[in-house]
Parts: sequence; C-alpha cells; structure tokens
Amino acid sequence: MNENKSCIDCGYANCNKMDRSYNNFCMTTHMDEEALMEAMECYSEGSEDLRVAKAAAEVESENYCKMTRVEEIMEFAKKLQITKIGIATCVGLLSEARTAAKIFRAHGFEVFGIGCKAGAVPKVTVGIPKRCENVGVNMCNPILQAKILNRHHTGLNVVIGLCVGHDSLFYKHSDALVTTLVVKDRVLCHNPAAALYQAHGYYARLLDSNSSIPNEPNAEK
Repeated sequence: MNENKSCIDCGYANCNKMDRSYNNFCMTTHMDEEALMEAMECYSEGSEDLRVAKAAAEVESENYCKMTRVEEIMEFAKKLQITKIGIATCVGLLSEARTAAKIFRAHGFEVFGIGCKAGAVPKVTVGIPKRCENVGVNMCNPILQAKILNRHHTGLNVVIGLCVGHDSLFYKHSDALVTTLVVKDRVLCHNPAAALYQAHGYYARLLDSNSSIPNEPNAEK
C-alpha cells in the first residue's frame, strides 16, 4: 500500500455504493484491522456511541434533502431526548445566534448561550502577542464557553461561527456532544466550501504553493 495516499486521493469511493472497483491503495482493502476493531467495539450494544450513531443515521435517512441543518439539529436532539441546547457563538454572529435560539425555543428546547468574548479578558493576559490586538483587545475564550455550558448541563452544544482553532478548543473542552451550525469564514460570508468550489477558478491561487496569502501579517512586527 502506498502510505502517502489515503481516502482523500481516491476518485472511486467504492466503499459507498459498491458499484465500482477498489483502487490499489484503498483504505478498505488495506485496513488497519486493529483500528477497525477498536472503532467497532465503541458501537457495542447499549453504548452511548451506538445511541448517537443510530440517531444520526435516522436523521439522515428520514430527512435526506428535506430538512435544513437547523431542523436536523433539532431532530437529532429530540431522538436523543435532549431538552437543553447550548450555543457557543462568536460575538460577531450574535444576531444569527439569537435567531437560532428563537427557533430552538419555538420547538420546545431550553437554550443557553455564551459569546466568545465573555469575561472580557485582555489577550495579553495569557501571553497572546499584543500585535493581535489589531482585531480586538479582548481574547476569544472558547474554553470558558465550554466550561460555562458544562456548568449549565447542556445536552447538545451548537457552535455558531467560532474562529479556526477557537472551535477546536471548544470541542476539546465541551462535556456535551457538539455540532456546528455556522462555520466562520469572514471572506466568503461563512461559506468556506466556496473556496473549494472555486479552487480551479477564482481561488486557483490556493493550489499554488508559491502564492502568498493576501494581507499576510509580518511576523517580525
């Protein structure tokens, strides 16, 4: 097996519909059996992982191309008998978060949300370089967001527009399951997939390893 190739290099996806052939580096035919066994053990009868997997599969099967993601989140929560939804939002998307909360509440959910700047802690307090104050003095605090929602015993947390990396820290520290409603992309109106769709067009520069990032900050400043 070519260890430099994986599923992202595959154009067949025979593991999906089984209507083609497997390529010579297929992850299915060259499976790490130990990893597969460890994964399947997580779905043991009565496990929380199996309960979540069943709920997710049912939401997909019953509502394929019918429900919006907002609706799917509520349907997923209902199947898991979750009554309290947490929202971890970027303060720049508070309007969207309020709308999401109104929708969730209209369908019987209790909702508690917290913005990324809550606590108003200056960035320099934790050692973030002062130059990062060019987009705001106070730090985004996703760990605090997770801790607060943990204390409010939310059953499902919904991320709305947390920055790259801040979302990673939130996922890491959240006790509850997490799903994402809005992915932050300031340039593309929070539609990051547009860069992929335009990778051979307007955003072809992304495929050029020698191209520079527009307005890239000077690390020496």
